[in-house]
Amino acid sequence: MNKKANEGKKRKRKFKIRHLLLFLFIIYICSTLYNQRVMINGLKKEKASTEKDMEELKSDIDRINTEIKNKDSLKFIEKTAREEFRMVKPREIIYIDKNKNKNPFLMKGDN
Repeated sequence: MNKKANEGKKRKRKFKIRHLLLFLFIIYICSTLYNQRVMINGLKKEKASTEKDMEELKSDIDRINTEIKNKDSLKFIEKTAREEFRMVKPREIIYIDKNKNKNPFLMKGDN
């Protein structure tokens, strides 16, 4: 009878170890799946951000290509001359409003 009691205890003990190992394996699987889900969400956000940047760069490339195509046109040359070199046409008078850039709240002593 003593042998049967010892065998019963060993079976119960092995049974508990199997359950423990199975439980640890399930926890490992769950934590791995959770970490993968977090990683996938982060990569999706990064992908969306990168795609947005790509769209902005594509629009910049299109704008620059348009400027390159129009670089020989008279309108582009005139625009560049006026904006970058501040050139004017003959008999053209430019008026500069000196008060335009003054802020009355910042210039209290000049009034």
